[in-house]
Amino acid sequence: MRTVLAARTGIPAADLRFDREPCPCCGAPHGRPRLASSVVGSEPEFSLSHGGDLVLIGLAPAGRPIGVDVERLPRADTVRETMTTLHPAEQAELAAAPGGPSPEGFARIWTRKEAYLKALGTGLGRDPSLDYVGESSPASLPPGWTLSTLPARADHAAAFAVAAPSATYALHDAPA
Repeated sequence: MRTVLAARTGIPAADLRFDREPCPCCGAPHGRPRLASSVVGSEPEFSLSHGGDLVLIGLAPAGRPIGVDVERLPRADTVRETMTTLHPAEQAELAAAPGGPSPEGFARIWTRKEAYLKALGTGLGRDPSLDYVGESSPASLPPGWTLSTLPARADHAAAFAVAAPSATYALHDAPA
C-alpha cells in the first residue's frame, strides 16, 4: 500500500503517515484509514483487502471514498449460515439462482457488501441487512455510488464500491 501511495503522491513510502477518520457509528477514531493531515495536497482515497494469497488495492480521487474486498469462495455451510445477515432482496436473489444459493453467488454479493461498508467507514459495525448491493436490481443500489464485481481467480470473488455515480476501474497485476 505504501509503495502504491508513494507512486501516486510523490512522497517517499517511508515518509507516509496514516491515521483514521472518525467512525460514522460511534465517532471514535477507528473509521476509514487515511493519509495523515501532515500530507498536503489532493491525497487519494484508498482501500486495501486481502483474501488468501490475493491482494486488492483501490484508489480514488480525494473526496471519493472507496472500498474494496477480495475473498476466497466460502464453503456451502458458511453460505447457509451467513446468508441470513444479508438484505432481504439479496437473500431472495441468491435463493432464486438455479440450484439455489451458491458459494460463487454469495461471495459476489458479500464482497460488494464489504466493499460498500468499508467505503462508508463503518465496516460490519453497520448491519449488513440495511443496504441492497446485489446484482439483479441496479436501480435499488445506494444512490450516488458505483458498485462493481471485479474479475478474480475462479476460487475468489472481488468487488469495489466508490462514492461516485459513475466510475470505471483499471486492473493492474503486480509481481508477487
